[in-house]
Amino acid sequence: MARSQEDVAQSRTILLVEDNLGDARLVEEVCSDLGFGDLLHIVSTGSDALDFVNQRGEYADVPRTDLIALDWHLPGMDGKKVLDQLNNNPAHIHIPIIVITGTLSEQEVREVYASNANACISKPAGPDELEETIRAFEAFWLSTARLPSVGD
Repeated sequence: MARSQEDVAQSRTILLVEDNLGDARLVEEVCSDLGFGDLLHIVSTGSDALDFVNQRGEYADVPRTDLIALDWHLPGMDGKKVLDQLNNNPAHIHIPIIVITGTLSEQEVREVYASNANACISKPAGPDELEETIRAFEAFWLSTARLPSVGD
């Protein structure tokens, strides 16, 4: 029996890569309030993001990553370096990556898309805007868009 669109959406694993613990906590709270907090996993560094996606080290038993929300301005290994490494690994090119940035200059937007991100969004300014952004994110990426499976 085929799984419904809702079942597929509910089984997706979302990785948030965000070094600001306050921002990460707010995203976690809003996702929980909206009913999909159990799909969200959070790491705070680029190297942890790569370990999570590659299921290595402390992340060996995590579920396969279906969607990544990536802060562009991470300390150490920034979002561009993470995106480049993911794009250079054929095992991960199926994962949509949405870049989140607080400084959305035109040059930065060009750089994000030149790095093959699937979308680029501004960090929401406050809790209400964050909830609106997450609702839009859920409506498109979890409910509307058809994401590829590993075998696609």
